[in-house]
Formats: sequence, structure tokens, C-alpha cells
Amino acid sequence: MTTLILFGSFALLLFLSVPIGIALGLSTLATILYTGAIPIPFLMKELVTSVDSFPLMAVPFFILAGEIMGKGGISERLFNFANALVGNKTGGFAMATIVTCMFFAAISGSGPATVAAIGGIMIPAMVKQGYDKKFATATVAAAGSIGVIIPPSIPMVIYGVVGGASIGDMFIAGIIPGLLVGLSLMVWAYMYSKKNNYRGSDQKTTLANIWKTFWEAKWALVIPVIILGGIYGGIFTPTEAAVIAVVYGIIAGLFLYRELALKDLPKLLADASLTTATVLIIVGSATAFGRLLTIEQIPTQVANFLLSISDSEIVIILLITVLLLLVGCFMDTLAAIIILTPILLPIAVNIGFDPIHFGIIMVVNLAIGFITPPLGVNLFVGSGISGLSIEQLSKAIIPYFFAMVFSLLMITFIPELSLWLISFGK
Repeated sequence: MTTLILFGSFALLLFLSVPIGIALGLSTLATILYTGAIPIPFLMKELVTSVDSFPLMAVPFFILAGEIMGKGGISERLFNFANALVGNKTGGFAMATIVTCMFFAAISGSGPATVAAIGGIMIPAMVKQGYDKKFATATVAAAGSIGVIIPPSIPMVIYGVVGGASIGDMFIAGIIPGLLVGLSLMVWAYMYSKKNNYRGSDQKTTLANIWKTFWEAKWALVIPVIILGGIYGGIFTPTEAAVIAVVYGIIAGLFLYRELALKDLPKLLADASLTTATVLIIVGSATAFGRLLTIEQIPTQVANFLLSISDSEIVIILLITVLLLLVGCFMDTLAAIIILTPILLPIAVNIGFDPIHFGIIMVVNLAIGFITPPLGVNLFVGSGISGLSIEQLSKAIIPYFFAMVFSLLMITFIPELSLWLISFGK
């Protein structure tokens, strides 16, 4: 009955459009009041102690870094470089958009932020070039999901904290899977563009032009090198890397690209603070929710149920994959990681999956949730930019959904895609 109260009240609150962080907290409170076995201060304590973590300090700084770099002239320069690489191919603008999102993902660590930063530039540009608006918006929304796969990634930080995994190793492990997802999206973009005769730009791919656009974007492209190189080289921690990213972003925006003014900083700080507050409310409430699940031994029950269905590792991991895809449709990524990691990680380890590999599987699974309704945050951001309805975008995104699922299956069943760079580095 306790489980029914916990999940039933949570589902009801979500149905009533209560923000997920508040819904998690209220459903936890309702269950505490129902059982009477746990004191009410338990919830308040979890809300505070769950965010009192040094690794979690990376989250607000990465959010602020993304805000600064999104406004500092970086997006346009990244597109110019991507366009010089692939822009003159069939569907060149679509593929250049995906490559730009991959570059920006290595800066922002956020899916919606990537869609907002790149979509505002690329959706109108693609429509002007003759691309269908639905296809253009779906392309940006799908490519924006890579924002949480290619490091730095806020969900990877959360998984590292909850699952006890190395955040640095998670970042390194996400590089090849992120590139694979981007390549899969580009394959579909090319096929659709070829069918509809969407041409690329008239600009020829020359070494001179590639070098020119690369040189203009160099200050942006060096950011992931600094972050990942510093973390994996043992120079600084992921939290310190996030602070360095903020400082670097301010210097690049104010003095190198000169498209950021001091008067812009208060608004950027305010926007980052609002996003951070939302994230931390979700983290605190989800942690209390997850702790209550543990007290009620729900993780053990779920593990026993899944292991009783089949002895096959393939069947069990596919069941977990379906579960995560369904959860991604209805629950925020960070909340899902906090709640489900303690439940699913022991099962995955029990059937032979490396914790880092399973972390990448979780992140890629939940990244697909950015483009699956009814939650589908990237769809809402894309809709706000293009003016299309969520229903229209939901249909246009279907081929990209299958492309991402194909990549997910490869990442799941070929562990080397996630673990090779880590083993190579060691």
C-alpha cells in the first residue's frame, strides 16, 4: 500500500501538471504522513544533505558556463566551422547543424540549452535554404539531445554522485557514444535530404576555408580540450573544471570574441541561478523519494522481479532499456537518474555490466527522452523557436528517434564503445 501511495500520488501530481521537483517532494511527504513510521524532518534533512556535495557544485558552474558561452558569439563560429566541413554536401545545412550541436554539446552539457543556442540560428537559416520547417526543427531537437551525452554532461555528474562512479571516467566514456549518435542522426539527415533534393551551400570545401573557420572558432573548440584534458590529466577535478569553464567563457566572450558585455553578466547570472535552483530542487526531492524507496525495499523487489523473468543478460538489459525509454517520456532526466540508479545499477553489475558502461547506457536512454512526448523538453524548445505544434514535431522526430535507438543498442551491446578510451588512457 505504501508503494501505491508513493507512486500513485506522484502520478496524480504529474497529471495535474505540478512541476516534477515539487511533485516528487509532495508525494514523498504524503507517503511519510501515511506510514507515520518516518518523521517529517526526514524530508527536510534529505532536501539539504542531498545537495551538500562537492561534486554537485559542478552543476551550477556548468550551467553558468553554458549560459555565458551561448551568448558570447560561440554558436555562430561553431556553425561556420561545421558548415565549412560538410555544408556543401547533400543536406549540408542539416548535417552542419548536427555537427554544430555536437560541438556545442562539448561546451554546454545540456540538451535544451543546445537546442536554444543553435536552433535560434539554424532553424530560420535552414528554412531560408528551402528545407521543410518540420524537418529543420526536428533535426535541431534531436541533435540537441547529444548535449547530455558528449562531455561535459550534467546527468553524468549526477550519475557519478549517485552511483559512486568516477565523473572523469564518465566524461571520457561519453565521447565515442556521443559521436556515434551524431553520426546516426547525420545518416538519416542525408537520406531525407537526398530524397527531397535538399542541397548544401554553394561554398566549396577547401582546406583554406576549413582553416579560416577553424581559426575563428579556435577559442570555442579548445574548451572541451581544457576541461577533459585537465580532468583526465589529474590537473583539476570536474568541479574545478566547471569553474575554469566559467572563467574561460567570460574571458572569451568579453575579450577574445568581444560579443559579451559586462552589462550582460547580471542577466546571465540570474538565468543560470533560476536553472540551478530548478535542478537542485529536483535533486533534493528525487533523493528523498529514492531514499524512501530504499527504506521500503522497493529496489530489492524490482531487482528480484527482473531477475526472476529470465536468466539471460540480453533479456534483462533489454527490459531495463524499455523501462528507461518509458521513464524518459514522463520524468526529468536528473530525477530519473537519482531514483533509478540505486535500483538498476546493482542489477546491471550482477549481470556483468561495468558501472561506467551502464552509466552511459542510462544517459543515452534518458537523452532520447528529450525528444519523446509528453515531456520531450527539446520538442518544446524547438516548438517555441519555430512556432510548430508539438504534434507536428512529434511526427517529424520519429525517424531520428529510431536512429538514436539504433545507436543505443550498439552502445549497449558493444561495451568497447564506452570503455575503450578509458582503458587506452590507463
